[in-house]
Amino acid sequence: MISTELKEGTKDAHIELEKIVVQQLKAIQTSEDYARLLKYFYAFFCEVEKAIAPFMTSEVVPDYSERRNASHLKADIEALGGDVRKDIPRATAPSISTKYQALGALYVMEGSVLGGRTIVKMLEKNNIHTGISFFSGYGENTPVLWGRFIELLNQQITGDEHKRQAIQAAKDTFTLFAVTFRDAAVLH
Repeated sequence: MISTELKEGTKDAHIELEKIVVQQLKAIQTSEDYARLLKYFYAFFCEVEKAIAPFMTSEVVPDYSERRNASHLKADIEALGGDVRKDIPRATAPSISTKYQALGALYVMEGSVLGGRTIVKMLEKNNIHTGISFFSGYGENTPVLWGRFIELLNQQITGDEHKRQAIQAAKDTFTLFAVTFRDAAVLH
């Protein structure tokens, strides 16, 4: 099943991204710090969403319009007093030219919902309770929507070449997401 292959094939890139993001999260002291960090998520999600948009039809991902996206990050930034028209970092999306690559990239984006609960707990330790809708994911429906997405991947990505495309796109998405954060002096 592609879901298992995606997890295994992207493990190193996922761990690298997680290290960078956790380090940035641990450095948050204020709501302003948090809003600055969210701008990095926002910049990257906007770029990936643009890259996968041509492939996100109702036949490919029937509930795509209901899924979490950059608009949630924008709302969180604004709830914290930030402005998405100012100081948005540069971000680069992976090259996407097939539906299988788009699904691989979306795997990374949707997977970030799963880590959101941990991020919310980290933020709450620093008395940050505003601007957490993005990391709150789908609330109690998170496991159901994740399961539905994994089922969709397993149904649509079956051939070896399609699997290779999805895994490489997911790996590239993790790597470019890390690049977005790596040189960021977000909180320093």
